[in-house]
Amino acid sequence: MKHNILITSAGQRVALVKDFQETLQRFFNDGKVYTTDMNPRLAPAAYVSDGCCEVPRCTSEDYIESLLTICLGNEIGLIVPTIDTELAILSANKEIFAKQGITVSVSDYDFVMMCRDKRNTGKFFEKHGIRVPKAIDKYHPAFPLFAKPYDGSLSTNLHYIKNAEELTEEILNDPKLLFMEYIDKEVYKEYTVDKYYGKDHKVKCIVPRERIKIRAGEINKGLTEKEPLTQYLYDWLETIDGCIGCICIQLFLNPQTGDVVGIEINPRFGGGYPQTYAAGGNYPEYLIREYFLGEKIEYFDGWKNHQLMLRYDDAVYV
Repeated sequence: MKHNILITSAGQRVALVKDFQETLQRFFNDGKVYTTDMNPRLAPAAYVSDGCCEVPRCTSEDYIESLLTICLGNEIGLIVPTIDTELAILSANKEIFAKQGITVSVSDYDFVMMCRDKRNTGKFFEKHGIRVPKAIDKYHPAFPLFAKPYDGSLSTNLHYIKNAEELTEEILNDPKLLFMEYIDKEVYKEYTVDKYYGKDHKVKCIVPRERIKIRAGEINKGLTEKEPLTQYLYDWLETIDGCIGCICIQLFLNPQTGDVVGIEINPRFGGGYPQTYAAGGNYPEYLIREYFLGEKIEYFDGWKNHQLMLRYDDAVYV
């Protein structure tokens, strides 16, 4: 059986690659973690991995064939995607890889597409008893309000609008923007919750991380915090049809009232996942045990509570 792992679109995900390498070595000392990138020479994670292969853009018609060739040439048994734009195409083509004994760690296509469209994500949250920001009529607005694209990522094209003067024609006429109530970060705490779902679509681990400071859309300073979100999310989202592997959920919590507001779901490893790994939420291990060893994963909540993460810049010199 093939025990090598491929992390796609690796880019700057050095810590994630190291987490997988460290874990894989405990189970298979000859196991290797490979990466792909459109420009390996300029991808820091390429130099940390056991080998990096160049691939075309994931929207290219040659992407799947290129990825399959890489997998067959390097005895890859598991593919771990890391960016939103590749999730749908990998999910739609999972069977092509499965026929070659390769697992793609990505949720079912319908779930991925629901996560990509925040309009449908809002309906999903509400169906499962989780409040979402109230919709605002942009032609009869109440200020302050917030606007964001229904298919956005990396915290781009976001607008905090405090008054009528800031609600420009450009913003009003952007067909992709959703207008909603502004969740005051002076009142609410912002969280990313890393969750792992097994083959049976049941949650196996839940690690909420308070986003103390954000930089370029990614957590820069964070604090793991068990309650009240761990039990809350277990109760409401214990099982999600079509969901497997690592997902990260964005939430706001009012610590005074207990009000929880769902924002979005990313069905992949998030940029801040290494904090969850350091706290003991070892999702690479779960993947290895499920897909390489055929084990059943039990629910785990023994990770470190109140662990503080402070990120800093580092460099690779070539």
